[in-house]
Amino acid sequence: MYQKILVATDGSEHSRRAFKQAIDMAKALGSKIILLHVVFTPEALGYVLTGSAAVIQEQIGLNGEAILDITVRGIDAGGIVVEKKAVPGHPVAKILEEIATNCIDLVIMGSRGYGPVAGSLMGSISQRVLHYAACPVMIVK
Repeated sequence: MYQKILVATDGSEHSRRAFKQAIDMAKALGSKIILLHVVFTPEALGYVLTGSAAVIQEQIGLNGEAILDITVRGIDAGGIVVEKKAVPGHPVAKILEEIATNCIDLVIMGSRGYGPVAGSLMGSISQRVLHYAACPVMIVK
């Protein structure tokens, strides 16, 4: 039924709970998990950074890998295939892109993650994905 499960993570406890839920489902269904972290960049909002303010892509990759490691730390995947990806951009756009390009069958994500300031500026990532995704979306609290 669900061959590919996408778990969007920001490293929060809500994201870790979503990952645990995905593992349980993947074990029961024989699914593969794609664990995705989108490193939010100013360019995602249309800002252009110049000079010394430029964001180094290598550092973005390192930060993304750190978030992926935080998400899986101490959680036993029990032999489930987990593909980790860290990409720069706007979280909603990149999650929707991943759904389309990789034929994702189910998205599982936490209900919150961003703090009150970032959350109020960007809105709810999970709510936007829920609204626009072409596949089922499970929101984990």
